[in-house]
Amino acid sequence: MYSKLNAPVGIFDSGLGGLTIWNELVKLLPREQFFYLGDSINAPYGNKSTDEIIHLSEKNTDFLLNHNAKIIIVACNTATTQAIQHLREKYRGLQFVGVEPAVKPATQNTRTNCIGILATKGTLNSPHFHDTYSRFGNDIESVMQIGEGLVKLVEENRIESEESKKLLERYIAPMLEQNADQIVLGCTHYPFFKDIIQNLVPTNVEIIDSGEAVAKQTKRILTELNALADKPLGSDQMYTTGSKEIMTELAKRLQPNRAIKVTPL
Repeated sequence: MYSKLNAPVGIFDSGLGGLTIWNELVKLLPREQFFYLGDSINAPYGNKSTDEIIHLSEKNTDFLLNHNAKIIIVACNTATTQAIQHLREKYRGLQFVGVEPAVKPATQNTRTNCIGILATKGTLNSPHFHDTYSRFGNDIESVMQIGEGLVKLVEENRIESEESKKLLERYIAPMLEQNADQIVLGCTHYPFFKDIIQNLVPTNVEIIDSGEAVAKQTKRILTELNALADKPLGSDQMYTTGSKEIMTELAKRLQPNRAIKVTPL
């Protein structure tokens, strides 16, 4: 059992996208202390081989365990689909919470019988994703789109750029042509574009990400383990293999009043 009452919650992602998961965790579990590792130098994971993703995920897990993490959130859809099973087998006794595209709520909520899924190549090509989709989406029409270039735009803090808008218009258009009324954001970087996407779609189209579900699952596991923090802990510690300034800016955009310390690696 790795779990320790007032030890931090560990989070890792291929870069800055996992901050959208951290944001939901902070809302639901404000007393916890979070240690976040953003591996921006290796982003995006979605274009890497399974072996590379497993190697990087092990390295990220070891880093967080060295900081005494009591649970680890794999805040990356690609790392979840390609590596989480391996991590659970290697680090027995340690709880992992992964991020999966929100296919289930999208298929339950659609009124047009069509959903759009925007995700990385690694996620859309993974057996894990196809297993999830086959369980919930077989009777639903879907338009699946690889969001090539979007991760890079978040990593460079060019979220509101013209390039972002043009890419998103191109990726969302085929979904709207097929009358999709649910758009699943299947990469944790993509919720940074939520406002832009909202302006591109009719008001009846719902945009869904997995952040809140991950936070609820994390709270459920920590409650079962009797491992919820029993007092407010210190500031969140964030580590990046990329830009300290961009990580700080994006974290503050999501949680302006949260105490954080960002350290470049």
